[in-house]
Amino acid sequence: MDPSSDPSSEPGSAPGGDSIRASVSPLEQTLHAARALVLADLVAGDVAEADVVSLVENSVVERRWWVEQWPEGAEYVAGLVAQDVQDALLERYGRWPLCPVCGSGDPHALDVEPELGADPHWVCHKAGVKVAAVGSLGSAAGGTTPS
Repeated sequence: MDPSSDPSSEPGSAPGGDSIRASVSPLEQTLHAARALVLADLVAGDVAEADVVSLVENSVVERRWWVEQWPEGAEYVAGLVAQDVQDALLERYGRWPLCPVCGSGDPHALDVEPELGADPHWVCHKAGVKVAAVGSLGSAAGGTTPS
């Protein structure tokens, strides 16, 4: 067999011609994507310390079981992981993420909307605006975060 015609010799391929990505289940792809989005928001807020990242991992474990029970809920996982981490941070450290839109008044946290739905966003109920998609807080903050 000519090695150049063997699909398993291509970069990113596993033996037998299956790509590495194809060997990761859709459930795991969904969970990895949710983890990455929430971690991006934590990094944007400069709060991605090891103990906080552990909160993300704990949520992903719980949501893995949840979506195994209800596969149709897979599109909701990113918003749920964001809410789980937000709730855990509130219990341990305080509000997160703080609203980058409102420049005056008491600092307040953003909320995830929809609470159970696809395409989750961080919203400020005080100003009545969508601030950023979950995973995109870094581009929304743009230096306007209140001190």
